[in-house]
Amino acid sequence: MKLRSRLVLSFSYVLLTVIVALTIPLAINLSKRAEADLASDTLVTAQTLAAFIDAAEIQHPKGLARTLAVPPTTIERVVVTDAAGAVVFDSSDAAEGQDFATASRAEMAQALAGTPTATVRYSSTLGHDIMVAAVPIVDGEIVGAIRLTRDAGELRAAERRAFVGLIVIDAAALLAGVLFAFGLAGSLMRPIQRLAGAARRLGGGDLSARAGSVGGSSEVEDLAATFDEMAERLQRTVQAQREFVANASHQLRTPLTGMKLRLESAAEAPTSEEVRRRVQAAERETDRLAEIVDRLLVMAGQVEQGKPSHVNLLDAVRQAADRWHERAQQAGGAIAVEGRGALIAADPNELAQILDILLENAIRYGSGPIQVTTDSDDGHASISVRDRGPGIPPDERDRVVERFYRGKGANGTGSGLGLAIARELAGHWGGALAIEAPHGGGAAITVRFALSSLTTGEQPRPHDS
Repeated sequence: MKLRSRLVLSFSYVLLTVIVALTIPLAINLSKRAEADLASDTLVTAQTLAAFIDAAEIQHPKGLARTLAVPPTTIERVVVTDAAGAVVFDSSDAAEGQDFATASRAEMAQALAGTPTATVRYSSTLGHDIMVAAVPIVDGEIVGAIRLTRDAGELRAAERRAFVGLIVIDAAALLAGVLFAFGLAGSLMRPIQRLAGAARRLGGGDLSARAGSVGGSSEVEDLAATFDEMAERLQRTVQAQREFVANASHQLRTPLTGMKLRLESAAEAPTSEEVRRRVQAAERETDRLAEIVDRLLVMAGQVEQGKPSHVNLLDAVRQAADRWHERAQQAGGAIAVEGRGALIAADPNELAQILDILLENAIRYGSGPIQVTTDSDDGHASISVRDRGPGIPPDERDRVVERFYRGKGANGTGSGLGLAIARELAGHWGGALAIEAPHGGGAAITVRFALSSLTTGEQPRPHDS
């Protein structure tokens, strides 16, 4: 989830929590306020009617019909009792003569005791909530009580209107808050996005990319300044590296050219066949050094342009086999190459160094033929170099790739760095080195690389050197 979305969701969550925390008490207060207003209005009406009734009318209730003939339209029922709680008047003619001061009508008992009472309760007879208000009738003393009944539906309707109003207000506040959060998150993210854009340009090879003033908070500005300082140091470092590679390559050309001319002259001079052969081998190595110099110049340009190198694995293996052909013959063996060509993203010089290490180890510690196989499958390409020597004991396979470690059966030569360097060089390009014990004896060292997106397959072609 993006940071902007996280900020908006967090702000919305906090805002919603605040709205709920404020709305619930407010809704409860509004409900209580509406009930209190209705109770007060009903009590005032009841007290007004009670003021027109005296003891004589309680004793002779026929006159009450005229006094209470026109109650307010909101009043559904009017009941008047004497001091004992017996009904002397009922506008519905349903309870005349009954005892109305019962436990289910506590408001009547309180009114006869001199306490005006108004409350909302459920009426089992009517099947809905009602508002009842009872007040004492005083004529020198309490001579009776009057109770008014009204439907509480208007109270519930008022509560619903209040709730709906609150919900509308809350929804509008939440929407406004979310819009504000989007704007705020956008203003916070713009400096970070500018900084991220500069980082992407720098990672893509534009060493001149700088964030500059991104316009954010002081912390973001400090981060942008630190990024620019890092980019400046990186540009100076890469520039120095490129200049060094270019200068070194240029300076190596002159002595290499001189060596080449002298070796050519020596090869053409009358001498023994063995000397001529060795001079020709030295000439080939000189050509190889010249190729390395040329590759260094190409690599300097690739570093500047940010381009990766693509190497054909089978071609690199054949070139390495040619380099070590004579050495293998002197050791009494031969190098056989077979497999499929595949492009990998790697530095040609580092790949050549890996192959030199593997072949030198196979010649030094093995005996007989050396098999070099290339393969590609499942998005990876591999080189496997197998010798017919004594192999590497299982308890040493993990250690022989450590720096300066030399196996128990190693001879007096070597520094114990070869396989460690090969593993590190392969790791530069996402590769991995593994040591196996193949069936039939000897040791097999396999290096796997990721295939380049430009990979093209070749038909398997055996090749012996």
